[in-house]
Amino acid sequence: MERLKNMSLQRAFFLLTFLGLLTAVTLAALLWTGCRWISSQYPLGGVSISPNGTITPLPQPTPEQLRVLSMLNIVSLLGWVVFPVAGLGMAGALFYRWKLTEPIRILMEGTRRIQDHDLDFTLPTPSADELGQICAAFENMRLELLKTNRELWRQAEERKRLNAAFAHDLRNPITVLKGNLKLLRNDTADELAMNRLESYTLRIEQYVESMSSIQRIEQMPVRIGEVNASVLRTELEETAGLFAPALHIEVSVPDLGVLRIDHGVFLNVAENLIGNAARFAHTKIRITLAIEKDILLLSVTDDGPGFPVELIKSGPQPFGRIETGSEHFGMGLYSSSLLCLKHGGNLRLENRPDGAVTTASIQINSKL
Repeated sequence: MERLKNMSLQRAFFLLTFLGLLTAVTLAALLWTGCRWISSQYPLGGVSISPNGTITPLPQPTPEQLRVLSMLNIVSLLGWVVFPVAGLGMAGALFYRWKLTEPIRILMEGTRRIQDHDLDFTLPTPSADELGQICAAFENMRLELLKTNRELWRQAEERKRLNAAFAHDLRNPITVLKGNLKLLRNDTADELAMNRLESYTLRIEQYVESMSSIQRIEQMPVRIGEVNASVLRTELEETAGLFAPALHIEVSVPDLGVLRIDHGVFLNVAENLIGNAARFAHTKIRITLAIEKDILLLSVTDDGPGFPVELIKSGPQPFGRIETGSEHFGMGLYSSSLLCLKHGGNLRLENRPDGAVTTASIQINSKL
């Protein structure tokens, strides 16, 4: 049976047909022989001529015996017709049952599940014949469809993350611009405010240009340039003042000289961390900048309730809430984590007795 299942459809069809006809001919021959033997038991009539010329009449069959002999002749002849037809029919039925039923059932079931948008199944290969090969090809098609669907889903998620990061990271420079616009309306803007407007407008322009040409956040380019630590200190103070005007701010930046980093990446990360700290701090925020070997460390500490244990264990996730009922979805921390990785560093979250600490590390003096 197993050999027949793995046999090609053509060979299996001819084999079953041959066996069906052979069986039919054998049965028809046996029937014919049986009918001939039974007929020989009945008198056939006629005469018997002996060697000396004596003619002896033979017993004549009765009318009832003639009817039986006639029926035996008809049955023996019908056997040569009925048995071959029945043999072919049986061969066809066995061919359908052994070679077609299971593959057709498998293909119909697979088609139904795909029509129901269900690709989470496995299509078995019932045999090595042509229909088995079709089932295998159908399984390969299912795998390709599943792979394509997962890729489309991944791309949709990536686009969703990208749009969320884009919207989130634009809020920070827009907040700065709105603050300076108020100064302009009140005619209290100074040269520093005008420079800040120009700087943040250029930064938004560069950010929009970068985000419009990439498909994933991880593809955001890193542009290394030189920036003085004193400039970073001023920007950290201004950012903290804009995001947390009612809190006590401490900024500690030693004389680190000129640093080679991506200034835009640093500002994005700093604004996200300061904005997150301002959201949860009670009275104060402490910001420190330091160098360990060739790594620039930016730490932001707040005296708020701290991070949930799940967030510290699993790390920042896109669209993951870090506060029950909060409108904050954690996109800033997640985006900052990816930017730090792009810049050769990482993002660490800690809880201390005096509050939560977020430390971003980025590589300096880099040839990225």
